Order: sequence, then C-alpha cells, then structure tokens
Amino acid sequence: ILVVPTRAGWLFGLMLCIMLAVAINYNLSLGHALVFLLAGLGLVAIGHTFRNLLHLRLTPGRPEPVFAGETARFPVFVENTRNQHRHAVDLAFGANTLFRLDEIPAGEQVLALIPCPAPRRGRLDPGPITVATRFPLGLFRARSRMRPPLSCVVYPKPLASPLLRRVAAFRGGAQPGTGGQEDFAGLRERQANESLRQVAWKAVARDAEGRPLLVKQFDGGTTEDLWLDWTLTPANDTESRLSLLAGWIVAAERDHLRYGLRLAGREIRPGQGPAHRHACLEALAFHAA
Repeated sequence: ILVVPTRAGWLFGLMLCIMLAVAINYNLSLGHALVFLLAGLGLVAIGHTFRNLLHLRLTPGRPEPVFAGETARFPVFVENTRNQHRHAVDLAFGANTLFRLDEIPAGEQVLALIPCPAPRRGRLDPGPITVATRFPLGLFRARSRMRPPLSCVVYPKPLASPLLRRVAAFRGGAQPGTGGQEDFAGLRERQANESLRQVAWKAVARDAEGRPLLVKQFDGGTTEDLWLDWTLTPANDTESRLSLLAGWIVAAERDHLRYGLRLAGREIRPGQGPAHRHACLEALAFHAA
C-alpha cells in the first residue's frame, strides 16, 4: 500500500510551514502549539488512511457480455476481514472508470461493479484494478494495485435492419409434426436452449419438487428454421456484416424464432433461448476479420 499526499495535503504542509515561520518570527508559544497540533493530526491521518485499505480481500466475479460501444461492468466482491468499518474506498481500472464504496461493514462482503468502456468486439481485458482511499481527511491518498483474472466478451454492435424480413424468406429444414400449433401431443422435458413461453406451468405446479420443467408438444403443423447467413448481408466490410448479423440475432430472439447462423467456415444449428443467443453472438465476437 502506497501513501502519498494529495493536493490538499501539500497545501496543508505549506500552510504549516508558513505558520511555523510566523510563530518563530514573533515568538508565539500558542502558534507553536497550534502548528504541532495540526502536524500531529496530519501524522495520525496517514495511519488511518493506510489502515482503511489494510487487509481488504478482493474476489473477482463473472461479468456479463456487452455489445461494442457499451460499458462493461466487472463484479468484484470486496471483503472486510477486520472488525472495523471501512469508508470511501474507490475501485477503478483507469482514471475515468471509478466505483466508490461508501462503507464496507466490519466482517462483511460487498459487491462492486467497476465500469470499463468496451469500444471493440472480442475479449475485453480491463487491466489492473487500482484500490484507493482518501479517508479520513483527504490529505493523503493510499492506493494499491492488483490484477485479478478478469475478462469480458464484447459482442459486435447490433444494427437494426429491415432486411430481417428478407432473410426470413431464406428458411430451410422444415420439420413436420415437431413444432406445429394445431393438436396437443403431450409433454416432454425442456431443453436448455428452449424458450420459457412453451413451458406447461400448470403441470409443473402440480409436481414442482424434484421435477424438471415440462414443455408442450403439438402435432399437425410444420416449423421452419431461420438461417442467418453471412452471404446475405448487404455490406462489404467485415464489421458492418457482423453488426447486421448481430442485429438480426437480437430481432429473431425478440420474436421467439428458431434461427441458425452461418459464417465463413462455421455453422451453428438452429435453436433459441439465452444460451443459443450467446453462442451465436460469441461466434460473431471472435470471428476473424
């Protein structure tokens, strides 16, 4: 832990020097007493500032993916292992990404969501965390640096495009009798990538304990899979194509459609749900230019 004077601390020291010079020049005993009293307070403040960071324990969490241009928030659990409260602790990746914890109770753990800009797609490495404090008087700043294993997936920035209707015409893989909406055929266990809208909540409620979620099945109709193809994007550069595909994925998921993704050299089979959405957007994030 490094403790250095702040701007206010340097001014405080300069003021003490001036006061001491005046007290010596005019032989003011009360002036000497005041200077030494204030200097003692400054020395005590150094100890309190140092102790405000001493024995703090940081544990990194798992950040949520974001789109390019947004601000990623990295969760860090800050644990106070001592029996005294901590106050005004700042955590940051850089000068403009500050998160302040006003109070950390004794023996407890609090969550800090440290912001970090995400300008480009791919994997975001925020760099080292700076933990700092100016408690209690603001005359000194104690800081420490650490580099926990933190990273975040940044999706391409989605572009809203009316061409999703045109893409919807390029469907394939009709599957009769597996997803129609005419005749109820029974119940089956829900898969991880399926929407919660098809869950038979009444059946689950009758035997909720220890039973997986059940999904309704229908016969008598057909379903078609929506393919989001790299070759259908009306753009020339790679980043624009990836942004269009990201916008189509967001729109297809919003409309509860089954969709697959075709990239140069990679294909993701049709599906839906948060896990499938993440798999498709992650493929776009790490697509080689």
